Amino acid sequence: MSEQPDHYFTAQPASAAERRRAVVELAGREVEVDVASGVFSPGGVDKGTRVLLREVPAPPASGDLLDLGCGWGPLALTMALASPGATVWAVDVNERALDLLRSTAARLGLENVRAVRAEDVPDGVRFAAIWSNPPIRVGKAVLHDLLRAWFPRLAPDAAAWLVVQKNLGSDSLARWIEAELGRGVERASSSKGFRVLRVD
Repeated sequence: MSEQPDHYFTAQPASAAERRRAVVELAGREVEVDVASGVFSPGGVDKGTRVLLREVPAPPASGDLLDLGCGWGPLALTMALASPGATVWAVDVNERALDLLRSTAARLGLENVRAVRAEDVPDGVRFAAIWSNPPIRVGKAVLHDLLRAWFPRLAPDAAAWLVVQKNLGSDSLARWIEAELGRGVERASSSKGFRVLRVD
């Protein structure tokens, strides 16, 4: 029986890291980031994340910000670069992804990035914004539990911004958030097969 391949939502990827650096554009500037196999989008910024970054408003200048399912960190790094006065919490189950983000943030001098597992975020933290290209492929039950856990931690008047492929259920997810979590969902834009959702 052959071994199962790593998924980007594997906590400890078994595959060789094949770590390397890539130059990408984040927050209007070119930066060198650490990427590797065994994490989501190891070749650079994926299409969905690019769509979200193009549509989302600038992050709040201060407070606590969350990148949910951060991978190697394009959303967290963008928030940290744009809002040096904020604390950016970057959460993922994939230890390799967190390690990549920590090393990139250190090299860029971004001391406001906290790349951690979910249980390492203090319970009292409330977020001025949540940005996420959520891990749709973990399955609906796990994804719904994730959103149930984190959306209640939005500060009053704060919003979460998600990007979801239309053919992977963006509209049904929006309906679920409205029905199950009682939150307003605006379909902010559609581009290249992706839907950007703003959740109040």
